[in-house]
Amino acid sequence: MPNSAGAKKRLRQSIDRNARNRAGRSALRTQIKKTRAAIAAGDVELSSKELIATQKKLDQAAAKNLIHANAAARTKSRLSKAVKALKQPASA
Repeated sequence: MPNSAGAKKRLRQSIDRNARNRAGRSALRTQIKKTRAAIAAGDVELSSKELIATQKKLDQAAAKNLIHANAAARTKSRLSKAVKALKQPASA
């Protein structure tokens, strides 16, 4: 347990930040799952809408350092690639 006033304040701040970061990451993961579910269902229109919302959340999370900027870019790239593959007719 913290003993000094400064250490007590740092603990309070740490708890608040931890809760905020956890909520943000959880919301981000949920949005990504929604997009992946739409892609798996083969719904082109829904997956396109979900992709736009997911890209926005990923950019916001990267800006707040919830996730690394490269991780956000990688996730956006993979999701957009999957949505584009849905839009293309299956060519043999």
